[in-house]
Amino acid sequence: MYTIIDIETTGNGIKGNKITEISIFKHDGNQIVDEFTSLVNPESPIPYFITGLTGIDDQMVQNAPTFKEIAQNVLSITEDCVFVAHSVNFDYGVIKEEFRQIGVDFTRKKLCTVRLSRKLIPGLRSYSLGKLCSAVQIPLSDRHRARGDAHATVLLFEKLLKDPESEGVFKLFLNARSQEATLPPHLPKAVFDKIPHKPGIYYFMNQKGEIIYVGKAINLKKRVLGHFYDKSRKELQMCGETAHIDFKLAGSELVALLMESAEIKRLFPPYNRAQKRAGKQYAIFAYEDRNGIVHLAYNTIKGVPNPLKVFHNQTECRAYLEEVCKSFSLCPKYCHLQQTTAACSHHQINTCEGICKGEESPEDYNQKVEEAIAHMKLLSSEVRIIKEKGRVENESAVILIADGIYKGFGFIDMDIEISSLEDVETFITPQKHTLETESILTQYFLKHGRNQVLAS
Repeated sequence: MYTIIDIETTGNGIKGNKITEISIFKHDGNQIVDEFTSLVNPESPIPYFITGLTGIDDQMVQNAPTFKEIAQNVLSITEDCVFVAHSVNFDYGVIKEEFRQIGVDFTRKKLCTVRLSRKLIPGLRSYSLGKLCSAVQIPLSDRHRARGDAHATVLLFEKLLKDPESEGVFKLFLNARSQEATLPPHLPKAVFDKIPHKPGIYYFMNQKGEIIYVGKAINLKKRVLGHFYDKSRKELQMCGETAHIDFKLAGSELVALLMESAEIKRLFPPYNRAQKRAGKQYAIFAYEDRNGIVHLAYNTIKGVPNPLKVFHNQTECRAYLEEVCKSFSLCPKYCHLQQTTAACSHHQINTCEGICKGEESPEDYNQKVEEAIAHMKLLSSEVRIIKEKGRVENESAVILIADGIYKGFGFIDMDIEISSLEDVETFITPQKHTLETESILTQYFLKHGRNQVLAS
């Protein structure tokens, strides 16, 4: 048994999205055997643009039942049935969230008529409900109303059921291991299946072949799949537009981070926001007080004459300074992470060795501060080559830093003899030094120190 479902909503992402109308047709594989259709009071205002699309306004749903009041109807008619919808993850996700909010767990097997249509009716330019129905001569009335769209989906579903290959395709799509119900409606499963469980970067592309998002991962397949389970508004919209995924192997997380940063700067995909920011920058600096104790502190970049490190925002700056404070056993009070005139008592950092209590000499403390400053200036020292794992077994990745500037990365076959910096430079793909790449490399040095850093 199947239930073919369509809903209209207030349009605020899964968790903020409330149903305004629902229509469910119960189908036995041959014909409709039951129907439930109702307006629903979302108990929240309906935006004007949604009213313009659906015709449903606040007045229409004022006296309609709430979802809680129709929940039993929905549970009863869908019980022991496969949940069918056009772009099923949207309708299923919204309904599941409505049930969650009233304390009910809603779980059904799913089928997506977009994915089924792409498999059984290949070659169409668009698989939106309106254009698909037009292409296969299915009448569609009351567009963007739940019953009109649900009934058109019923007719489409019946057409798909009659296809000679439908039995095998339906069986495959209902197999829990196939992941067909999880994937975005326009993404072929064959494309997803090619993504490996390896470090690298990935590109989400729309139906026009335009790159809409770039991401990095230690495990590409696992990370990409994570996008499909994320029910935030941005993720739903992005995955709904995704029709193809490409990827590049990196070998390691560090190289993947650098590759991702470079590609975001080159492509500026619409769904990448983190590295497009141009907010107020902060910097860390050092000064000596009247007692001869060297402090580390932070301020906006304009208020720092000789910055040791620059960051996008105060949060990143403070977080980095906390790591430095812990790593070099510095005092939170003298790193300006705690505003107090007494001894330090930071809630997270407990590595202070007593400078604030007079238990450590200024000379010993200042030596640690100088080591921390030297660490922060690692990118400004001699030529450095970082060696990382390559994309394949017999390969190494190298990252080149010279005169404090990130020069790029490359991959070298282990059978090739490298005896000079010039040999390494031959394999380096030049890259731009940016605030992001400096931050990536600084965090790497903070975590790994000099263990994998080869001075030239």
